Amino acid sequence: MLVLFTVILYFGALLLLSRVVSKRGGNDAFFSGNHQSPWPLVAFGMIGASISGLTFIGVPGWVMGIDMTYLQMCLGFIVGYVIVAFVLLPLYYRHRLVSIYTYLNERFGKVSYKTGSSFFLLSKLLGAAAKFYVVCRILQYCLSDTISLPYAVVIIVALFLIWLYTRRGGIRALVWTDFVQTLCLMLALILILLKAASMLGMNFSEAMVAVWNDPHARIFEFDDFTSKQHFWKQFLSGIFIVIVMTGLDQDMMQKNLTCKNLTSAQKDMCSYGVLFIPVNFLFLALGVLLLMLYQQQGLPLPQKGDDLLASIVLDGTMGTACLVFFTIGVIASAFSSADSALTALTTSMCIDILEREKDEKIRKTVHLLMLLAFVMVTLVFNAIGSGSVMDLIYTLVSYTYGPLLGLFSFGLATHRKPREAWVPSVAIASPFLCYIIDRVVFLSTGYQVGYEMLMFNGLLTFMGLWIISQPSNRTVAP
Repeated sequence: MLVLFTVILYFGALLLLSRVVSKRGGNDAFFSGNHQSPWPLVAFGMIGASISGLTFIGVPGWVMGIDMTYLQMCLGFIVGYVIVAFVLLPLYYRHRLVSIYTYLNERFGKVSYKTGSSFFLLSKLLGAAAKFYVVCRILQYCLSDTISLPYAVVIIVALFLIWLYTRRGGIRALVWTDFVQTLCLMLALILILLKAASMLGMNFSEAMVAVWNDPHARIFEFDDFTSKQHFWKQFLSGIFIVIVMTGLDQDMMQKNLTCKNLTSAQKDMCSYGVLFIPVNFLFLALGVLLLMLYQQQGLPLPQKGDDLLASIVLDGTMGTACLVFFTIGVIASAFSSADSALTALTTSMCIDILEREKDEKIRKTVHLLMLLAFVMVTLVFNAIGSGSVMDLIYTLVSYTYGPLLGLFSFGLATHRKPREAWVPSVAIASPFLCYIIDRVVFLSTGYQVGYEMLMFNGLLTFMGLWIISQPSNRTVAP
């Protein structure tokens, strides 16, 4: 009953906050927040949007298989955020973009523009639904002691609530609700971490020393180049994952484009990038403490790392208060990711595909249709199931964001213009070629291609665009 009451109270607060900040709605508020968002608010809220419920559940469990080597990728993230702040953000602000894919229209033409935005819609819908599918499974279990609901009902109700508090204010409301949700997420993480330390008989500083001295605290992998966790693979992948998942992602950039000016947006991006390291360190430190706790309690380790945190909380080992904190953290992280994804999908569809930026009736209809698409794709993921969903997300990114990386890189690095009719063929062929090459290399050499596939995918797209292009007759300002 306490968990159900917490969920109801949480959603009530979000709906009230959304109502207050969205009194003056309209398409300008929905798409760009009237360019009035304070940058510290955006920076803090983006932590929750990036982390997602999947990170909250899955990252602590990564220490079971790969120790703390995920931090190698996080180091690459920082470089990626700097590139986004000082290369891509000036481009977007100079062109005064609402949808970042409008740049492709100005640089290449309408076919390239539609191709890029279509790849975003596919990538974001699949990625956001995969994250949401796992988190709603956990939410369903958290509520099971009070009320038994079919999984489909949990999905529909949860997304309906998201639709309620985003349908009017859009990105303007999300800047504020994401701030609150990130605050709840961080409080939940710290309280669960303190509870784990307390059960091990340690205070916070003692727990951090124990984590640092644990064998699972290994961060760097330089010896085995064939491993997915090799430093340079992780570091370089981290740079390009941020460039595509933040800098070339309408979802993440839409919040930054609500800031008052470029300088504010750059402060927001750099602050958020620096905060990402300590936040992920705390998630991994929690994973190490949980492994100690499993051993102390004589509990069998779960088969999947994604279940490391959820299993010990949901079985009551860490107490009722911890279950409440866990539920708040799951909801906060899941909804701060899903609500912004729904808004970004609506924005891209209205502006890029339908080209109806000013039509409020169309925007409301598209918002509802995107909600229904979200529901259906999430239910499909539930039907087919998956292993490590975080690994699945990064794999999807490698294949579906590669063409976007290639398109934007080609536009920024060259003055050539591709033959428009061939652009969709290049963008579609590149991921398929990547998959074939990946299989051939693995079967012939045993080399395991990791998330660096994203870079190779982008390079193939770039090369394909070069082949089908010709020098522009005029100088193109990037």
